[in-house]
Amino acid sequence: MQKSLPNIILLVLISLFFINCANKGTPGGGPKDETPPEIIKSDPDNYSIHFNSNEIRIYFDEYVKLKDLQKQLIISPPMKTQPLIKPLGGASKYISITIFDTLQPNTTYAFNFGNSIQDNNEGNPYSYYRYVFSTGDYIDSLTVNGAIKDAFDKEPESFVNVALYEIDSTFNDSIIYKEVPKYITNTLDSLTSFTIENIKEGKYLLIALKDNNGDNKFQQKTDKIAFHREFISVPTDTTYTLRLFKEALDFKSIRPKLISGEKIAFGFEGDYKDMDITLISKVPDSFEHRITKDQKTDSLYYWYKPRMEVDSLIFRVSHLNFETDYTVRISEQKRDSLTISVAPSGNIAFEEPFKISGSTPFIKFDETKINILDKDSTNVAFTGNYDTIQNTYILNFLKTEDNKYRIQILPNALTGFFDNTNDTLNYSVNTKKVSDYGYVRINLINAKYPAIVQLTDSKGDVKVEQYTTEAKSLDFLNLSPGKYFIRVIHDANGNKKYDTGNYLNKIQPEHVSHFEMSDEVRSDWGLIETLQFTPN
Repeated sequence: MQKSLPNIILLVLISLFFINCANKGTPGGGPKDETPPEIIKSDPDNYSIHFNSNEIRIYFDEYVKLKDLQKQLIISPPMKTQPLIKPLGGASKYISITIFDTLQPNTTYAFNFGNSIQDNNEGNPYSYYRYVFSTGDYIDSLTVNGAIKDAFDKEPESFVNVALYEIDSTFNDSIIYKEVPKYITNTLDSLTSFTIENIKEGKYLLIALKDNNGDNKFQQKTDKIAFHREFISVPTDTTYTLRLFKEALDFKSIRPKLISGEKIAFGFEGDYKDMDITLISKVPDSFEHRITKDQKTDSLYYWYKPRMEVDSLIFRVSHLNFETDYTVRISEQKRDSLTISVAPSGNIAFEEPFKISGSTPFIKFDETKINILDKDSTNVAFTGNYDTIQNTYILNFLKTEDNKYRIQILPNALTGFFDNTNDTLNYSVNTKKVSDYGYVRINLINAKYPAIVQLTDSKGDVKVEQYTTEAKSLDFLNLSPGKYFIRVIHDANGNKKYDTGNYLNKIQPEHVSHFEMSDEVRSDWGLIETLQFTPN
């Protein structure tokens, strides 16, 4: 049956209506909004003088939100009572700042928002917005510029505070532990350079702080610090480079406690090398003790025998200029049994020793009951020595390529502190072919000596190192294939280790240089790396 013309027109119109509706619903109809929000006005105006308000409002042309405000916002100088900044969780067309602190007279304040202000829909940031005002007659306008490096690691930290402390009649070296700085900025998450703005003329201490608890004060245990050697004078055209370092912890003794039968844990912070533990209680003539270190925690274990019928023991802990007495409550508890662990397992490097460790101190080794056989069942000679603090017996023996070594420890070869002995123990380790390894020769040009030359992995963990006091080629042989990085420590005091800095003693950390290798280390292949140093 033929349709009438009006019906046909009606069907076409309906079809066009639905097609148009469908087109409106399709995604990707236009370009993504990448325009950041714009400020319409501020009340009071930005860069106001004679500021005496307790609330600031910053109005935008669209809804905005605040993201990561705690990380991004820097107030300079810092306020003792933090202002309330809204919106807290939602979105608004204005940001309000309510000030609770008593503002200092004749002072320029700056609120640095970093990248925290974003539009509500697309998250486009209004980058590095600063709201500045002065309680005095003018806005301070001087600046200090510089860069942050890490003293030891290749990559610097992010979100590093850089601060100025004014040198006046109240200044002393301990101010960084007790007071907030006069001026402060932050490198945020992607910068290594810094600019401190709106500074008044004067003399200042310049420091940087990786402030992990956010109080704008230096905490030795948690924070990294950098400081310029001398006070700086502002205005200045100098660009300052600050090397951020972790201080070695000052020694601190932690109250000891009995953790198992005749085993007392003495916790500590800092360097335990000069830590001395002395029992001052009266003990029987048969009394014996040993001291070992926990392999994972900062604790020394004091082991003793025989078991004594006492309620407590009194110990004296001393360390250089530190000395204190502790009373340790004693109760009857089960003693630790002797268990043995060894390292390495599987493959062993040509120069690597075989280590035997115990869960209780060793008091006897019978080397006649320890045998090493190669794959041809030939006896292999070894030498052994005992690390008392690590409680580890170290076996050194000559190894050849592509070999298998069986280490057999017969019963009663090892005797623990509480007279426990071992059963028969069997271990095996293997060496690879020389062709499975690569090598690197390193030449140093214009280096300062002595120097510690290290090959590290991507995390900075040392895989192998050499110490040199003169300009010569350094050969790193038998390297497992892979990617290595070069770190050179300029050992200024010649003690064969890296020494960090100390703020109170005005000691800068030793200089460390980092280099990329030209290629990966490959099996049966060698690299020659020439490292060029810039004379200081």
